[in-house]
Amino acid sequence: MNRTIRVFLIKGLAALGILIAIQAAAPRAMAIPAFARKYHTACATCHNNWPELNDFGRAFKINGFKFPKDDEDFLKEPPLMLGAQAQKEAFPHAIYPGELPILPIAFRYSGNLSYTSPQPSAITQAAGYVPQTELFLPNTFTILAAGSFGPSIAFWIDDDLSTEGSGADGGLGDGYIKANDFLGHFLHVPRNDLNARFGQFELDLPFTMARTINMSDYAIYDETASVGSLPGTTNNPFTFASTQRGIEIGGYPNRGYTWWSVTLLDGGNSQGTVNSKDVYVNIGQRFDLERSPEVRKEIQASGPTGVHDHTSIRFNAFGYYGKNELNHAGDLFPGLPTIHEPFYRAGGAFNYKFRSNFALWGLYMYAHDSNQTLNDAGTGYVSIKPVTYSGGFVEGEYWIYPWLIALMRYDNVNSPTDRLNGVSRYDTRSIYTPGLQMLVRPNIKLKAEYIYNFEQPIPNATNFYRANQFLTGVDFVF
Repeated sequence: MNRTIRVFLIKGLAALGILIAIQAAAPRAMAIPAFARKYHTACATCHNNWPELNDFGRAFKINGFKFPKDDEDFLKEPPLMLGAQAQKEAFPHAIYPGELPILPIAFRYSGNLSYTSPQPSAITQAAGYVPQTELFLPNTFTILAAGSFGPSIAFWIDDDLSTEGSGADGGLGDGYIKANDFLGHFLHVPRNDLNARFGQFELDLPFTMARTINMSDYAIYDETASVGSLPGTTNNPFTFASTQRGIEIGGYPNRGYTWWSVTLLDGGNSQGTVNSKDVYVNIGQRFDLERSPEVRKEIQASGPTGVHDHTSIRFNAFGYYGKNELNHAGDLFPGLPTIHEPFYRAGGAFNYKFRSNFALWGLYMYAHDSNQTLNDAGTGYVSIKPVTYSGGFVEGEYWIYPWLIALMRYDNVNSPTDRLNGVSRYDTRSIYTPGLQMLVRPNIKLKAEYIYNFEQPIPNATNFYRANQFLTGVDFVF
């Protein structure tokens, strides 16, 4: 690390400390997102480090955004009832009654300051040049609406009203409705064991990217399969970080300790259908490591220090299969048919929690895309060496205090195709990201990350450089 970066890091951390002192002297701000208003409770009820969910928050989400037990007793802002009990008894000869939550809307804003290490002149003259210092980027302002339409129907909508500057529309993120007891009553299946979700949403990943605590993405989630300047036709825009449109059937048997979902998707991403209909499957099992059988039955563990998360470990296996479609209108090879290239992603994950003090999680994934090229006569396609990549991440989170959290993450992507296209010096790209997050108030967070990046080639040279970056910023919800 050169002297310039060290000086900048010291100044950045000092500025964070000053800002914390100023916030500590300010009048107390209450956490008032949608669910906090509905139940008149604190953000910490469902989050140890928002938007990350604790055990109670996960049970709340599984239950269709309702308290797992005695929900009506905890409501402070009851919903508007759409109908009467008599209509329920008269069904199907009357419309089944429902309910509307009162103002189920919240907002989130985040602004980041970034400092990127000095770049070679060949990079600063290229189209991908990143300014060395940027103030409060991306300036994301998001509207969030979520709640329930009765005992078994939930909904979620989030939309980035502006990103990366004033008026730049970020578009819809998740927008779905979920039946939390899908056919369960008729099939005599326990509540939440058989659910259905319809709309646009992030895949049911072992670890979310849309609502992550990190300032930077998991590298493997952003990776795509493309031959670039190499022989072949593969150009698959699919990434795990993108929202998709589809229908998901899943559930949480065994008190939520088992986790499964099967999803039929449009394919491609939220910008439109690129592939044929794709399929995604995720299966998980959590094991409670609490010693006391009575404690294991509780939604959250209790001990001498009060309520905390269960000490537990969870394992997931997931897979995605689809067909990437190219040359729809003869745009690549006029006169030839559409190219259908099967691809799949498969992997596993783990998540270990020690009470509410420490968490360690990780994921590994392997990707395989079929690859084709023109035959010698130029009249059709022949299969050639597939495009593959693999990698994942490991991340640790430690609560120094309930309001001060240290993070450390390691990302790894192994892609021979990317190296041959000049993305990195080696097949394997490694990224180290230490971070620090501070909950100034339950709904206000200060964040800092340092990204120690992989080596990249300098264009038209034999040297390499690292695009290291320091990020800091504020994130708040209301």
